[in-house]
Amino acid sequence: MSFFYANQREALNQNLAELQGKINVSFEFFPPRTSEMEQTFWQSINRLIKLKPTFISVTYGANSGERTLTNSIVTAIKKYTGLDAAPHLTCIDATPNELEEIAKKYWCSGNHHIVALRGDLPPGGGRPAMYGIDLVTLLKRVGDFEISVAAYPEVHPEAKSAQSDLLNLKKKVDAGASRAITQFFFDIESYLRFRDRCVVAGIDVEIVPGILPVSNFRQLQRFAAVTNVKVPNWMHTMFDGLNDDVETRKMVGASIAMDIVKILSREGVKNFHFYTLNRADLTYAICHTLGIRSEIQTIQNVQSGAVIT
Repeated sequence: MSFFYANQREALNQNLAELQGKINVSFEFFPPRTSEMEQTFWQSINRLIKLKPTFISVTYGANSGERTLTNSIVTAIKKYTGLDAAPHLTCIDATPNELEEIAKKYWCSGNHHIVALRGDLPPGGGRPAMYGIDLVTLLKRVGDFEISVAAYPEVHPEAKSAQSDLLNLKKKVDAGASRAITQFFFDIESYLRFRDRCVVAGIDVEIVPGILPVSNFRQLQRFAAVTNVKVPNWMHTMFDGLNDDVETRKMVGASIAMDIVKILSREGVKNFHFYTLNRADLTYAICHTLGIRSEIQTIQNVQSGAVIT
């Protein structure tokens, strides 16, 4: 290790020490669909709530059954943890009237934070009737929701251009979005350039970096192929030969994510959103390096099958 590199690492670690208590994290989960997945889900929730996240978001697929499951999960998280739980809501497979009724139910039940997305189009699906900005506008008509929306440092795969993608984000913010959470990325410069472009465009909400701790490189490559995310050559090199070595893959993935959050914290980022894939180990380790210390807090009386019925 060169003297220069050692000094860089020392500076990053010193910066983290100075930021202790000033970093906030949030976590994304997806609804478990089997009893075994449910057990893993609650074990992960149980461990990560000790880090006092600002909120937990819960995804869903584009059909009414998935929406019902997401609602059950969000209700259970709030009941058992007291944390802010934000359901994802998309425009796919729902009419404006149906979305308005869903929003009213969330508002009346005390769920005032929603992650508003257009959603993935089904295979063979044509032009959607609504987009993210339409959903943000609809939600604000129903109530003064806290609304998180998506942002794409490396450009949405369906966008006509980087500029049109940026303007679309500005429209969502102008319509009432509270923050933007980015697609996961590994090219740090792409995030920093995007953040600068947001400032120039007059986007005045925080651009929260989405962090994906990688433990399965093949899975990552599939994700990246459909989301227009660049996987740098150095990542291919780091994961080369590790297809059958789960533990080493986890160590490599954690190291990459730790370096990303260290560098971004030096650049003034104070909030990070982790795509957990319903597992706590890597996310917990990374948060520990951020100086976020756990507190004694556990979920009480969560029964098997409390969500899946």
